[in-house]
Amino acid sequence: MTMFTIASKELKLLFVSSLVWVFLAVMQLVLAWVFLGRLNTFLEIQPQLAQLANPPGITEVIVAPVFSIASIVLLAVTPVLSMRLFAEERRNHTLVMLISAPVSIPAIVLGKFLALMIFFCLMPLLIVMLSISLLTGGMLDFGLLGSNVIGLILLASCFASLGLYISSLTSYPAIAALGSLGVLLCLWVMDIVTIESESAVRHFSLFRHFENFNIGLIDTFSLAFLLLFAITFLVLTIYHLDGERLNG
Repeated sequence: MTMFTIASKELKLLFVSSLVWVFLAVMQLVLAWVFLGRLNTFLEIQPQLAQLANPPGITEVIVAPVFSIASIVLLAVTPVLSMRLFAEERRNHTLVMLISAPVSIPAIVLGKFLALMIFFCLMPLLIVMLSISLLTGGMLDFGLLGSNVIGLILLASCFASLGLYISSLTSYPAIAALGSLGVLLCLWVMDIVTIESESAVRHFSLFRHFENFNIGLIDTFSLAFLLLFAITFLVLTIYHLDGERLNG
């Protein structure tokens, strides 16, 4: 059993769940509603923008805010999708068999993480498809669009790795979901509380680093922070499960 086999199995389990299809439908409705709302706003203020020397384009006014909303949608969706990855296996007494199988713990963790990330990539893909429709009446800033796609995928990887780790700590999916949601909300509130200050705490906010990508700034520090955050929780998950295998 390889990482890709585990990822394929988890994807099948995801897409046979009616809850996932409900999430996909709601996600599409929310993003499309925000997109059309921003488009309507852009059309209303277009006369005022035409008077500016260097007016913002459709990517800044329409597309970037949709990615910003998508980050909040991810915060709400991740705990529910990640809660069952290990907690349900532990509750059903299949986790012991899984970690005892002739497959490495990193392969198990990365396989489940990959499945979650493939699902999450549907969100930026949907926004890109909506954005491309704007080419019929204007020009897109593909640099800003690409920066937002990269930023949202990195943010999703941070959420997924955190949710995966918390799911590995308990045998109750509901507790895993509440724990993940609580931590993610704390990170969000931390960003809101420190937004007007130069507090060093804000540098630890995931959303603060995503904001750089959202405005088209691919900052190496933000890139490194988001990558290290995701890798840290993946390593913690591997370490925790490896300890269970040794104790078992």
